[in-house]
Amino acid sequence: MGTDQQAHRAGALKQKNKVHKTGRHRSKGAIDNELKGKASVKTITKKQKNAMTKEQRRHQALQIRKNKRDEVMDRKRSLGGSSYAPFLVALIPLNEQIDPQSALSILKACDPEAVVTTSQTGTTHITIPRFKQRFAFIIPPTGAGNELAALDCLKVCDTTVFLVSANVDEDDIYGKWGKRFINMAIAQGVPTPIISLMDLESVIPNRRGKTKAAIQKYIQRTFPIEKIVSLDTNSEGFNLFRRIGGQKKKILHNKDNRPHLFAENVEYVENASDPSAGVLKVTGHLRGIALDVNGLIHIPNLGDFQMSQIDLVADPFRHDKDKNEESRVLLRATPSTQKSLQRENIPDEMDAEQTWPTEEEIAHAQAETKKSKLIKRIPKGMSDYQACWIPDIEEKECSDESDGDSDDDDDGMDDDEDDFMSCNSNPDSADEFEKDDDNADEECVSMVQSEVRFNDDKYDMEMDLQEERETWEKIKEARSDKLWPDEIDTPLNIPARSRFQKYRGLESFRTSPWDVKENLPADYARIFQFVNFDRTKRRILKEYKDDVDGAEPGSYITIHVSNVSLGQWQQWKAIEDANPTLIVYGLLPHENQMCVMNAVLKRAPDSTIPIKSKERLIIQCGYRRFIVNPIFSQHTSSDRHKYERFFRPEETVVASFYAPIQFPPSPILCFKENPDTTLRLVANGILLSCNPDRVILKRVVLSGHPLKINRRTATIRYMFHNKEDIEYFKPVKLRTRCGRLGHIKESLGTHGHMKCFFDGQLKSFDTVFMYLYKRVFPKWTYEDCIVSVRDETNTATQNDTEMIE
Repeated sequence: MGTDQQAHRAGALKQKNKVHKTGRHRSKGAIDNELKGKASVKTITKKQKNAMTKEQRRHQALQIRKNKRDEVMDRKRSLGGSSYAPFLVALIPLNEQIDPQSALSILKACDPEAVVTTSQTGTTHITIPRFKQRFAFIIPPTGAGNELAALDCLKVCDTTVFLVSANVDEDDIYGKWGKRFINMAIAQGVPTPIISLMDLESVIPNRRGKTKAAIQKYIQRTFPIEKIVSLDTNSEGFNLFRRIGGQKKKILHNKDNRPHLFAENVEYVENASDPSAGVLKVTGHLRGIALDVNGLIHIPNLGDFQMSQIDLVADPFRHDKDKNEESRVLLRATPSTQKSLQRENIPDEMDAEQTWPTEEEIAHAQAETKKSKLIKRIPKGMSDYQACWIPDIEEKECSDESDGDSDDDDDGMDDDEDDFMSCNSNPDSADEFEKDDDNADEECVSMVQSEVRFNDDKYDMEMDLQEERETWEKIKEARSDKLWPDEIDTPLNIPARSRFQKYRGLESFRTSPWDVKENLPADYARIFQFVNFDRTKRRILKEYKDDVDGAEPGSYITIHVSNVSLGQWQQWKAIEDANPTLIVYGLLPHENQMCVMNAVLKRAPDSTIPIKSKERLIIQCGYRRFIVNPIFSQHTSSDRHKYERFFRPEETVVASFYAPIQFPPSPILCFKENPDTTLRLVANGILLSCNPDRVILKRVVLSGHPLKINRRTATIRYMFHNKEDIEYFKPVKLRTRCGRLGHIKESLGTHGHMKCFFDGQLKSFDTVFMYLYKRVFPKWTYEDCIVSVRDETNTATQNDTEMIE
């Protein structure tokens, strides 16, 4: 039987499973089969850090988590302790009916064991032995014109207590000033807000619940997760202390990444050798990170300074057994390693100069010049590959004026482009707009005449007619630019090749090459630039958080500020006499040097008037405040960005301007001056980068209209007015409103008609466009918002400073 048995053979219907496909790489089994037990030398000698079991990895993760939790708890318990700076709390009333001093009185009397002291600058220190915590309360100035001073206090506070009243209308909880200030504070960043309700005891008892619920509903529009806290009795004040000390603190990176000090005592010591300058001694608790004595500091409204030394002073607000501490010099500045106050780079005018040519080279050049009677003149601002557009013309056709145009002349010409703005291809539309304006004026006149109860003469005296006309003109320009973006009529009295000599055509706005170092302005030689800004920012922030040898945060120190002008200090005292608030910020490396700053801005909800590019704005960037004339561009992810002539409401743009370097994140607030010298918030945003290589291209659109249309060709007119301009712009591509692409084939006659070839037949109502681009740069208009000595040379600067203050 065994000899007759045969092996089984599978039939045609046997199941065959698919082979597992590993893709382009080999599977682990295939690798093991090829190696056949061989092991790599690197694998044998490698550290066995990954050779942990699952239980060991879980235990390691638990240890890391526990260490981080302990670190956070230690940091939280140290806040407000005897060995650290006290909680800095700002009391801000949002309504005129509230007196912040009454709230401070409740807080002083809530605990009979509390120790209350007051510093020279008006800061009230309260120590609660039961909590083993210390609190410092400041009351910044409020009311119209004091918004900036209150914002400066919020930059360094740990907690903000907003005071609201129960005896106001439910639809007007904040008040007029409170609404405006809340918008500014939220744009800047509010440190750990608390909403306290006062005067609830004066409400009828059966209506207190409804009143509190209505106010809570109103508050949730601005602070959705905050619950209001009553502040009328001592027990409620004690609860407020408990909430301030145990509440989770909101992290503001712009504040925590830099050392800062709120002054408790300020003293000015004149220099014996130089009476015009002296040393400013500022004493207070250091917060944030460590302060390097060899670095620079910034004092709002005074400027940037160097430090001579830092003293460790006994804290007079500590009331414990460890108060036996003597004042001593902690650090002294080293002149060799101290940071310089130089803000701008000093350009070398001979840096790009060549050596003087030899006599043979001069003779050879003169001989070559005599041979050619016709030369090619390239207008200033063009690159080499643009020179092929210009035909060989006689020298007399290119005048010296066109070649010698400076950037200022070109910008002045660009400012006059509004005279060439095309509002409509149909000239009759302008008459229609004028008729509509006349009708609107007639309606306004009839409405004013009907309102007999108002005094017309008194109303006209209070109205600024010049400001009304300028605003109306700006609104009309912005409306025209929105309807017909970048469209410009070719002037009749100026050749187009001269008018747009600095512009060029691009095959593609996104992919066509553009050298970022081409034709840079002279101001670019005065700024500083990073090879990699993001990498430098990460490195500096990491080093200064861990490895700085200086005064530790939480210590009570005295900073000796060197070379403070006596006249500047007297002017500052005159302005800040009512509320002498002085804040010191430690600057990180490079934060005193000038660069091109780019900030993402969004219009404020209540700001409706368009802002023109290069318009004067007061900008608060982090801890700095200055005046610039920024240019606006689109906020896109491309490497080049289109220039925006107007910053319209409900839009987001990128503003570029020259300013000292600052590492993000830094909140940005933009203000404009009202006719009554007060400020209004028009936009807010955040700092994007410090990048002078951001390419901002200004576009002009030349439009033409078809006269005769064939199958794929058409005769176009009104784009140019002479034959030479057509030949000059012949290489530039044409586009139509309906999406056709084409190019200029030849000129017809001498009056600007041209024959163009397209990729399809045009429509009779179509419009032909030619897009031209030019790179634009911001103007150097930076001006610090600091006090200055009043004299004949800086009267304008002093006036601007008084307006800001």
